[in-house]
Amino acid sequence: MSETFSNDFEGLLRRALAPVDPPADLAARMESTLAELTELAQGELEGWEMASMRDPRNWVRPVAAVAVGTTAGAALVLLRVRQQHRRRAAKATDPIDLAGRTLRAVADETRRILDR
Repeated sequence: MSETFSNDFEGLLRRALAPVDPPADLAARMESTLAELTELAQGELEGWEMASMRDPRNWVRPVAAVAVGTTAGAALVLLRVRQQHRRRAAKATDPIDLAGRTLRAVADETRRILDR
């Protein structure tokens, strides 16, 4: 009886801990959500007037917009750079060249996001 339970328990654990593949469109959905959050944060900051910033009670929304925009923008840059890693790795001649290409890709993606 205990051996049957043990085999059954091991089978249950094996099925419960089996790797699960993410949905195929996860990267696209994540990228669009991060881009939308970044744009919303930029819009929120553009709508604020400096005269209203004298009162510290008005600082919450701009600070939250900066935090959300910065975090979403950084995640978007990392996601886009990570998606093209294999292509950069194939073109690189050594690890230092790959690091340089990756830094240039980060700078380019950051510029694209900030130019919007």
